[in-house]
Amino acid sequence: MLEKQRQQLIIELLEENTFASVKMLCDQLNASEATIRRDLLKLAGDKKIKKIRGGCEALLAKDKPARKISGSAFLAAKERHPNTKRLIAQKAVELCEEDESIIINGGSSTYMMAEFLRTRNMNILTNSFVLAQELLENSDNQITLPGGEIYRKQSIILSAFENDTIQNYHGSKMFMGTPGISEFGVMETDPLLIRAEQKLRKRAEKLIVLADSSKIGVKGNLIFSTLSDVDMVITDSHADPKVLDIFRQAGIEVIIINAAD
Repeated sequence: MLEKQRQQLIIELLEENTFASVKMLCDQLNASEATIRRDLLKLAGDKKIKKIRGGCEALLAKDKPARKISGSAFLAAKERHPNTKRLIAQKAVELCEEDESIIINGGSSTYMMAEFLRTRNMNILTNSFVLAQELLENSDNQITLPGGEIYRKQSIILSAFENDTIQNYHGSKMFMGTPGISEFGVMETDPLLIRAEQKLRKRAEKLIVLADSSKIGVKGNLIFSTLSDVDMVITDSHADPKVLDIFRQAGIEVIIINAAD
């Protein structure tokens, strides 16, 4: 991630939380403590944030702050376990047939599918504008985007309205990532994300979850769907086998690739 991108994400995180510790920024942005401290000094020197002991806080709120949703920043998330995510994405694309219509929910794991979709000829509905741009520039796939607002942090497009492009689309498969999947179901971080993803889910016959081992067994306070609505999970060989057995008992097909990170 470029320095400018990382510093912009720090400002956006402060708009959401007012205060951020160095540790939290390291975790969110997948950066070292030394890097984050340099960023804070630079931003404080430019009078964009207020540096305090152990972290930073926002300056006075803007009159009209941009709309935000909770969740990891796309640019940071795609740098976590990239090699394993790439192999998971490759396996996901192998499940697709030529001329098939599919749905790809935005996220760092599903974005990795772009590399393997370049040589395919498919119909793809996605709310990821970075994935759409990649495929438009480097493939012959037919790309459909839903209407709505762009959320820069997550690099996705979300609509608050029911009547949009999504309602006229049908896909055989929906691919999505998740911050966690456990015996309670597929987790999500924000109610707006859940609403948008459930709209997509209604338009697909099967749900395929791409989740590296760091997401397996992770619980959260918001549930996108129960395990009964999941058809397949693609993960890696570091995943907890006890949790994977729970998935199989729920009727989910589990595909395991060898971890690369």
